[in-house]
Amino acid sequence: MSFEAELAETLRRTGEGFTTDPGSLAEAGEGRGRRLAARRRAAVAGGSVLALLAIAAAGAYSGGLLAGSGGSGAVGAPGAADAEAPPTPSGQERRTGAGTVTADQMVGNLTELLPGGKVTKTSARGTGDELGPMVAAVYDDGKGRAAITLGLQRVDPFGASARGHTECADKNVHAYDDCRTEQLPDGSRLLLHQGYEYPDRRTDTKVWRAVLVTPQGFLVDASEWNAAADKGASVSRTDPPLTIAQLKTVVTSDKWHAALNDLPAAEPEPAPPPESIALRDRYAVDALKHLMAGLEITVPVISQGGRGAYGYVVLDDGKGRSLLQMNVQQGSEHPGFTGKQSFVTEPDGTKVKVTAGPGDKDRSVTQWSVDTLRTDGLRVVVTAFNTADQNGPATRPAPALTMDQLRKIALAPEWNQTASTG
Repeated sequence: MSFEAELAETLRRTGEGFTTDPGSLAEAGEGRGRRLAARRRAAVAGGSVLALLAIAAAGAYSGGLLAGSGGSGAVGAPGAADAEAPPTPSGQERRTGAGTVTADQMVGNLTELLPGGKVTKTSARGTGDELGPMVAAVYDDGKGRAAITLGLQRVDPFGASARGHTECADKNVHAYDDCRTEQLPDGSRLLLHQGYEYPDRRTDTKVWRAVLVTPQGFLVDASEWNAAADKGASVSRTDPPLTIAQLKTVVTSDKWHAALNDLPAAEPEPAPPPESIALRDRYAVDALKHLMAGLEITVPVISQGGRGAYGYVVLDDGKGRSLLQMNVQQGSEHPGFTGKQSFVTEPDGTKVKVTAGPGDKDRSVTQWSVDTLRTDGLRVVVTAFNTADQNGPATRPAPALTMDQLRKIALAPEWNQTASTG
């Protein structure tokens, strides 16, 4: 099972690499957050306040292993809940207001913003709910029933979570019909995305999405489908009912301001880790590129991305594009290395499991993986594909890097170095 399959709802639209244990993953995220927060406090005490603010304004910090549902840093085919069960935000986003806006008011606001038609199967949460305000409904304009959901939250407008919510996915990795980000006159950023419920398009279910992030940290996220539910329901129409312009009108409406103002402002995100810290505490994509350079792997990188502990690059040596991704996890329990699992143990105690076979989505895709677990609980997984999009067909006979190169990246001695938290 892939890493992405278990984390896609949290790190939206990125990475398939290894099976995770939720308990150890949460512990890892908490520990990483403490280390980064400690470094941030030390930096501020040393007079680096302005530098930290400048970096934060650039939106560089990922938020660690359990970053918010903006996920992956870039937007692909987003998921949302059935119209009868509004989506639940991740733990970081659970913000409770005073309850001045009720669930019925949320439904009323959405109904007023829809261009006529019939609204049924509504479900909502007000600002007093610990899961945050949400509204969902089934909408019928006479041309087919369609699910619509909308959620509200507060974010750090200068943080990477805000930027991640409004960035288009790397089209080398995630397929979609159209995506663009607009800068509005008031400084807000608006994502407009037209894609599919499943990246491999195994059904014709489409999902169109608009996400607004304002300079005040207001985040309005709306999605619509061409079916009465996001998963499992038959397609009822060719496209979702609202045009992209109409969806934009819904998320930019001031009808949501009362609810957003009732929510507490998000805490500022910590500054990104400096380049001088240990490899295990860097962003995964930066660590991956650093190791490739050290091993003199000169295959051109045509795109890159990821978030926090997940990172990827797309390589092209002129023989076809190839996806290379890395996941880094710090914890103590990893089911993949217990019992009679097939792995070998290096002299220093590091456990290594090498796999090679077809991809999870397309049998023509070749997937090579080196999964490593050190004695202190650090897990590094490096995976390569003979395609840039693991949901699509193969673009070359084999991945661009050899299995030996993958082993050297995963087993690099630099992973053993740790940094003081100050």
